[in-house]
Amino acid sequence: MHTLVIDTSFGSTVGVVGHDPVVEHDSRTHVEKLRNDIDAACRQAGVAPHEAERIVVGVGPAPFTGLRAGIVTAKAIAYATGATLLGQDDLTPNAVLMHYAHRHDPRFADRFDYADVSVVTDGTPRVALTLSVNDARRRQLYFGLYADLDAGTGDPTTLIDMDIDAPDHIARRVGEAVDRYRDAHPGVDVVLDVVGHGARKYASAWDGLARLETVSDIGALDMGAAGLALFADVAQAHATADEGTGAVEPLYLRRPDVSVPNPLKHVLNHDPAHGTGDGAATA
Repeated sequence: MHTLVIDTSFGSTVGVVGHDPVVEHDSRTHVEKLRNDIDAACRQAGVAPHEAERIVVGVGPAPFTGLRAGIVTAKAIAYATGATLLGQDDLTPNAVLMHYAHRHDPRFADRFDYADVSVVTDGTPRVALTLSVNDARRRQLYFGLYADLDAGTGDPTTLIDMDIDAPDHIARRVGEAVDRYRDAHPGVDVVLDVVGHGARKYASAWDGLARLETVSDIGALDMGAAGLALFADVAQAHATADEGTGAVEPLYLRRPDVSVPNPLKHVLNHDPAHGTGDGAATA
């Protein structure tokens, strides 16, 4: 099955699973380049766009304009070709990436060098938590906090649901959540990774977090062909019954800047609903 991945949550990443993606880091130009990048990625893979049987699109959380462009493009291609359409949030795959990184998965060995999370030298069990972030601009980050993969389901355990906040506030909330996790799991060595776009930009915010293993701007979709496949696999694993029907919707999280305007202010006793008022001429 040919799977096309389109993500515009930070710049853009476009590619066919099994091949290196086309990546645009400049968020100011990626939208207008998107169509050409899809064409380039398909030509590189030797696949025509209409031959894609499955399309995986990143649904954020991310700022409005770029994210919407990617989702609308994915929906249009799926509608035109009949391909199955799957949406995938951009934070969960980072936690899955760290699961593999901690276990020295050869696909990601050149980017991460961690001790195995199963045990430490004195035999104490170790659990890795991932604070996954994406730059929301305006001195804010989208984020979620995850524990290592649940052995029974293959999913990360969510400790803080996806949200948006200032980095200092995120650090406080994460520190409290990590403390609760440690209290609930005595005798376990808990380490923390902060990964995703914006992690290093606000690195000073994480200074007070205990047992911080790493701070990295690298996310799943920065890992080339292997990361593209991981992103698509997570989407397939989390696919719901209504997906594939165009029900994919963006995750903005930030409250809109616009609001419903107040009614027009009445002047000179004029009622705009009726067009007359005291002293108004009548027929």
